[in-house]
Amino acid sequence: MKFIDLHVFQSERFALGIEDESGRYYLSIPVANRLVDYEEYYEISKDEFDAFDANHASAVVFAHECRSRRHDSRLIVKPGSDRGSAI
Repeated sequence: MKFIDLHVFQSERFALGIEDESGRYYLSIPVANRLVDYEEYYEISKDEFDAFDANHASAVVFAHECRSRRHDSRLIVKPGSDRGSAI
């Protein structure tokens, strides 16, 4: 998989992008476990991508919900046994 960030929101710590091979859109957040920092990628629809791009406040809300693990069913890559915590 090749994740390409199209919009990075550094102060809010999330990004919007597209996975190159599948064409799926995502919102990603940084997470860390005891060994490594990495990204979790949550699949979003094209309509959601466009809405989040146009209204950053709604994207911030969705990113917060992802940090609270309320959208785990949308994870593109399922976490392993040592799942990190949002940072």
